[in-house]
Amino acid sequence: MKLPAYLYFLVICLFGGMSATAQYQTPPDTLPENLLLEKQWSVGALLQTNGWGLKFRKGYNAAALRQNLWEVEFSTYKSSKEFRSINPFYPDSRSFFYGKLNYVWFFRGGVGQQRILNRKPYWGGVQLSWIYYGGFSLAVTKPVYLYIIYKVDGFPDEFREEQYDPDKHSLYDIFGRGSFLAGFSKLGLHPGAYIKTGLDFEFGVRNSQISALEVGGQFDYSPIPVPIMAFNPSQSFFLTLYVSVMFGKRYNK
Repeated sequence: MKLPAYLYFLVICLFGGMSATAQYQTPPDTLPENLLLEKQWSVGALLQTNGWGLKFRKGYNAAALRQNLWEVEFSTYKSSKEFRSINPFYPDSRSFFYGKLNYVWFFRGGVGQQRILNRKPYWGGVQLSWIYYGGFSLAVTKPVYLYIIYKVDGFPDEFREEQYDPDKHSLYDIFGRGSFLAGFSKLGLHPGAYIKTGLDFEFGVRNSQISALEVGGQFDYSPIPVPIMAFNPSQSFFLTLYVSVMFGKRYNK
């Protein structure tokens, strides 16, 4: 059926107007350049060369291109010399890290700044910032427990869960790893300090929401050396590289 000419005209005007509106519509969260959201918070997860972690940040804008922030962070730490082992004489044995003396976790609390190097255009894109932090660091150690084989007349008689002692337990005396909960009554505390620096890449259109990828390096120092692996010196210096994702919010209230 052939439509009247005026209907063709109305259809063209309708779809033409919708297309123009879609093309030039301002993003719903676009903010004028002279409007500054003063406060912010964010949470994130990180992967580093020696483990993983979680962190929380909060702060405020000290200037248009600079934020003052504080952070708290938790991360694990694994020695690069850890290798999973198994006792080949017992097919039902459990794997373990031979020579590992302690599990190590870091708790950090510090202050820092985020300086914007390249602002995000009003329609979105990527905002590049330089971040640097420093503060208090606490390394917490928990001894490793293993199931040790005790023999009678050369045959296995009993498996006992004990704290790993490299002077007493050889590779062939170990049946497997013990319970993770064993040893929490013997935690060790190693206070120190940390510094970190990196680059923050923030994506997205909404200025009131934080969606960012951060890459950088972190250095921890503990004056009380941390024993991690047997037959190796205890560590006072810890250098890690990390990548993290951050999500959060900016606001004025």
